[in-house]
Amino acid sequence: MRLIVAGAAGRMGCAIIDLIAKTPGVTLAAALDRPDSPALGQDAGIYAGCGHLGVEISSDPLTAALEADGIIDFSSPHLSVELAALAAQARMIHIIGTTGLSGEDHQKIGAASHHATIVQSGNMSLGINLLAGLVEKVARALGPEFDIEIVEMHHRMKVDAPSGTALLLGEAAARGRDVSLDEQSVRSRDGHTGKRNEGTIGFAALRGGTVVGDHSVIFAGPGERLELSHKAEDRTIFARGALRAAVWARGRKPGLYSMADVLGLK
Repeated sequence: MRLIVAGAAGRMGCAIIDLIAKTPGVTLAAALDRPDSPALGQDAGIYAGCGHLGVEISSDPLTAALEADGIIDFSSPHLSVELAALAAQARMIHIIGTTGLSGEDHQKIGAASHHATIVQSGNMSLGINLLAGLVEKVARALGPEFDIEIVEMHHRMKVDAPSGTALLLGEAAARGRDVSLDEQSVRSRDGHTGKRNEGTIGFAALRGGTVVGDHSVIFAGPGERLELSHKAEDRTIFARGALRAAVWARGRKPGLYSMADVLGLK
């Protein structure tokens, strides 16, 4: 299976390239990064630290798509939308781990999934997707007297907040409560905010150091508190999940899938 890696010069891109180089049955077809990336023209394998692969990092997705079966994409919202349209034209697999997407971005990706096989998730790890399933069940079981707060921490270089994973967990909680996350989420608190509104789902984002990703969902009720947590210790958990999604998607009909589909959790 020949795969393109988008966001090749980023932390996740390098982790995925390294994993592809070590995995039988898959090869790196192309490596993409933004047009102003200082990594352009460099060998993707050497840049990722896994040795010479003979694939230069490029900014030309159209040429890259000519001989590939799929794209693994941890890039930027703008590029992910562009690649989704390309995947639809080429009838390719598109694995999207990009976060910070807008509502309009999600709509465009959904439209592309009519012709492309797209697996999209705010987090590709097995543990997080199992956690999301638990969060949905707990939210459904506990009444509105239990307040829901989601706390996440990432490294200092992360540019979006809340994290895609935090939003994934928030969506799971909202499904359990049968409410709209857009209508019930509280993203920030500052100054005299007044009392907490019943039924809302709060988010807190922490940034610092080199933290890969810590997430906790807190259910705070009268006299007791339940906390469900996940701590990512290595980015390879996301790379393995993304590669597993790409292999799973091969031969599937066009549509928009999640990691819950890949892992058989639905």
